[in-house]
Amino acid sequence: MPRHTGRAIVTSALRLLQVAAAALALALSCEARATTDIALWHAMSGELGRQLEKLTSDFNASQSDYRVVPAYKGNYTETVTAAIFAFRSRSQPAIVQVNEVATATMTAAKGAIYPVYSMMRDMGEPFSLNDYLPAVSGYYTDASGNLLSFPFNSSTPILYYNKTMFRDAGLDPEAPPKTWPELGQAARRLRERGAVCGFTTSWPSWIHIENFSAFHNLPVATRANGFAGLDAELTINNPAVIKHVAQLAEWQKTKLFDYSGRGQAAEPRFQNGECGIFIGSSATRADIKAFSKFEIGYGMMPYWPDVAGAPQNSIIGGATLWVLRDRPRQEYKGVARFFAYLSQPGVQAAWHQNTGYLPITRAAYELTRAQGFYERNPGSAISFEQITLHPPTENSKGIRLGSFNLIRGTIEEELEQAFAGRKSAQAALDAAVERGNKLLRQFERASPEQ
Repeated sequence: MPRHTGRAIVTSALRLLQVAAAALALALSCEARATTDIALWHAMSGELGRQLEKLTSDFNASQSDYRVVPAYKGNYTETVTAAIFAFRSRSQPAIVQVNEVATATMTAAKGAIYPVYSMMRDMGEPFSLNDYLPAVSGYYTDASGNLLSFPFNSSTPILYYNKTMFRDAGLDPEAPPKTWPELGQAARRLRERGAVCGFTTSWPSWIHIENFSAFHNLPVATRANGFAGLDAELTINNPAVIKHVAQLAEWQKTKLFDYSGRGQAAEPRFQNGECGIFIGSSATRADIKAFSKFEIGYGMMPYWPDVAGAPQNSIIGGATLWVLRDRPRQEYKGVARFFAYLSQPGVQAAWHQNTGYLPITRAAYELTRAQGFYERNPGSAISFEQITLHPPTENSKGIRLGSFNLIRGTIEEELEQAFAGRKSAQAALDAAVERGNKLLRQFERASPEQ
């Protein structure tokens, strides 16, 4: 073989080795920079689900290290149940969306949750609780004020009224009733003008017990509404709540108030013009506006002026994002980055404006105001103004009671007895306290803390 031919072969082989080495280095580099997937199990369907998909897509597009993968798992109960079973088989997601009434249950599961304040600190992500609205974040903090889960979709009850019906009844369409006596008078005028009912409400316990108590600075339970310990007991059979439920039952007889059922069952009755006044979630504002054929007015929840300390501030409903244990550290770094992204004023303002949920930071509220959203959409700031009316007290910070979803159902059963005239307000609320306390003791005995 000629000498120059041998050199060519050697040179060619060296080049192939160089190319192979470069390809291997590139592959290893790409592997090192591979995107980390982060599972987010949630309970949002329909338009809210689409907004969540957009939110995660925008985050994924903002960086290349992490990809949040949302998965709809059914309603809140189904989503939490799925996460519990998955945790037992070590296939749990990094993030799960949980409704506010399950906060005590999640808090008690200490070995399963990774508190948000700890995770943000451990992952080195800047985080300050002072950036978040106390009336929102306070619902999800521990006794020391540390944030346990990340506030996500929060709402609060507000008053809606039919301005067309108000005008027809000789009522001022620009003056929503501020107190319960004023609301009773307006409902009577509406009925006299032929309205099927004066007013109705959704979510009976959330509005007439939980938020009623907070707005009047009254406790729902001892031990700081359960925040200070599992040995809390219900106190909703107090004179102010008894008076309120008794008045609703009295108004029920003449349809000044007309009970429409649990959940959101009452909402269509306002939309189709049966009832001139409706108290429901601020997060249903977009639907009410879309499906109602009349001009809508907005106001804060009414209060009884003879109750000292009223009005205080309302409390939230909705859900929060919990982080589960036993996932790789790299996933937690992505979760921390995702939560920091969600807290950005622009991101939070867009979520607030597109969904009707509350902004979780004051900066997001101020940005929304500066953008002219509240001016273009009258009534959309009511919810924020109501939960920030005064700094939260021990009675208006929120509720941290075990098995509260079951307790809420028990309360609503007893309210229905009062509204139907089968029990007095006193007897119904006494029964709700007795039955609810039994559920609290069962939860206390079953809690890992015991």
